[in-house]
Formats: sequence, structure tokens, C-alpha cells
Amino acid sequence: MKKIAILGSTGSIGTQTLEVIRENKDIEVTGLAAGTNVDLLEKQIREFHPNLVAMWTEEKAKELKSRIRDLDVKVVSGMDGLLEIATMEESEILVTAIVGMIGIRPTIAAIKAGKDIALANKETLVTAGYIIMPLAKECGVKILPVDSEHSAIFQSLQGSHGKNELKKILLTASGGPFRNCTMEQLATVTKAQALKHPNWDMGAKITIDSASMMNKGFEVIEAKWLFGVQPSQIEVVVHPQSVIHSMVQFEDGAVKAQLGMPDMRLPIQYAFSYPQRLKASFPRLDFKMCTNLTFEQPDTTRFRNLALAYEALHKGGNMPCIVNAANEVVVAAFLRDEISFLGMSDVIEKAMSIVSFVAKPEYEDYVATDAMTRRIAQELIK
Repeated sequence: MKKIAILGSTGSIGTQTLEVIRENKDIEVTGLAAGTNVDLLEKQIREFHPNLVAMWTEEKAKELKSRIRDLDVKVVSGMDGLLEIATMEESEILVTAIVGMIGIRPTIAAIKAGKDIALANKETLVTAGYIIMPLAKECGVKILPVDSEHSAIFQSLQGSHGKNELKKILLTASGGPFRNCTMEQLATVTKAQALKHPNWDMGAKITIDSASMMNKGFEVIEAKWLFGVQPSQIEVVVHPQSVIHSMVQFEDGAVKAQLGMPDMRLPIQYAFSYPQRLKASFPRLDFKMCTNLTFEQPDTTRFRNLALAYEALHKGGNMPCIVNAANEVVVAAFLRDEISFLGMSDVIEKAMSIVSFVAKPEYEDYVATDAMTRRIAQELIK
């Protein structure tokens, strides 16, 4: 019986994680954490019977506690609650599916407690990969990618031995809903248009990041830390059909790819079963229906966020943290109709030039950088 705790159980990745667990009776849920969705968390508690649950605010935690007073479940709240779930003795794997820098502290705590990490929180490695990966190595903890692209790379690398074998990572991108739009069209993009991803069903923030290609930029930064490669070894390839989830090229020129339906449940399940594979009822790829696979180079003039992410990766230090914090602010502003689609990149680029650079950051530096960047980004939006 594999025992798993989930941070962000009511979000897109969290709910799909529970779908996977529903199909696998040998996986037990020990802890669940959610933001504000009391209704859904209550339903999850009654179905999966965790020992410990958390809501972000104390008010929501009190409401939940009242609703489940007939159950023997401990209810906690806030960051302390997340840390308690992350380090609970009975769990083996922590699924980090909450969005934002809020996921970093619980991830660090879980690593120090010897928990393997099923990583779905991009900000953990984008912002703090410099300290997370050495810590995981020191503690003998596995970082198992849940993101479809990184899972594809992870799967494609199975069976290869020796660090020098890997020549290049080919990170695929759908191109999002605006792949063929002109700059003039991008200037008038609406929130409703940006939230309509052609292939994937994701939360609002990640969907906007996908539309702006910042999501792919973050994946480039993550790939550097997950697989120990240089920025020059990571190439983004636009693949609109989202059938090939990513590829690796070896020194001899051979390319291995992982293909499948655009379904997050497959990489989630592989993170739980690695190195084995489990039977699943997920939809299968039908090659009779898959007759046209195309590839393009990304346009970093129209989608500047990808170029800004590469720039941050080359610069290193706390620069990716600056990009991440500024992006969170501008995406929230875009969703409130306070900034234009193209204006998001303008603010991120300006923040990169204003916020103080730290070459070798520690956790406290990331916290300070995040706070300073958010303040500056808000001022730039006004």
C-alpha cells in the first residue's frame, strides 16, 4: 500500500491525482490540503478518508471542521498546516499541486523528512531549483516529475546510462490558442480567448501561462534542474497536436519520444508507480486517427516570455525568481482585465532590470526577491 499526501487536492492536478488513486486500490490518501474550496474538500475527505486535512485560512478550516465533525479527521490551516501535511510520518510521497511560491517551504520540509516528491508545482524548481535539487540529493529523495513534458523526458531517459549520453532535450509545446496570431491580433487578446486552450484542461493561471508561452519558459528552467543539463541543451519545439509530449536526443543522434493522449493522469500515475507501470483505463492513442504530426520553431518575437525565461536561466541566481513573481502579478492583473496580453511581457522585462540581482541565493533571498518583485510589478501595472 503506497501512502500519498496531496497539496492542492481541489485544483486541476489534485482532482486528476485523485482520479488516478480511485483506479488504484493499493494507493492510500493520508493527507489533503486545499485553498478555499470547502465543498469539494469535504467530498474528497468522505471518499478517501485522509487522517489530516488543511485549508489555507483559519476561517475555512473552522467551517470544514464543523462539516466533518462526524469524522475522525484532524483539520489544520495556513502554512503550518501545509508543513504538517508535508512531513506527516505515515506518507511516502508528497504531491505538490498548489500554484505559486507557497509550495516551496512545504517541499523543502518534505524533502528533509525523507518524502519523495511528485512535483506539479512549477515554482519550486523555477524559483529555487538552485537549492532544491542539491537538498534532494543530500536527503536521498526522488523528485518525480508530474508535468507531462518532464514526465515524457523522464520516461524517455529510462534505460540510458552515463551522463554524457544525453545530447539534447526537445521540449514540445502546443503553441497555445494564439500560435498563428499576428502581433496586432495579440494586442487585442481577451481573457476569454486566452482561457481556451486547444488541447489541455488546466487551471486559469497555467492556461494563461500556456497562451503566453511563459509556461514553456518555466518548463525550460525546470528541465535544467531536473535533468542536470545546460540551457544550450534544451530546445523548444512547437508541436500543435500535443501527441509527442517531449523527446530526448542522444550523442549518437538517436531520438526517443514519449507519445500519448493529452491526459495528465498518465504522468501522475507514472510518478506513483515508477519504475513500474500500472494498468489504467485512460484513453489510448489511436494511430488511425493520428495521421498528421507537425513541428515548428517557436516565435520569441511574438511570444517574448519564452525569450525572457531563457534570459533568466542564463543569468541564474535569483533572476528566475524575479520572472516568476512578476509573471504571477501580471497574470492575476490580466485575469482582472487590468493589463493587456502583450503588456504582461513589458512588465516582466522591466522588473528584471529593476529588482536587485543575487548570484547565489538562499531561501531567505528568494522570499525577499519575491516580495520586492511583486511590489515593483504592481507599481509598473499602475
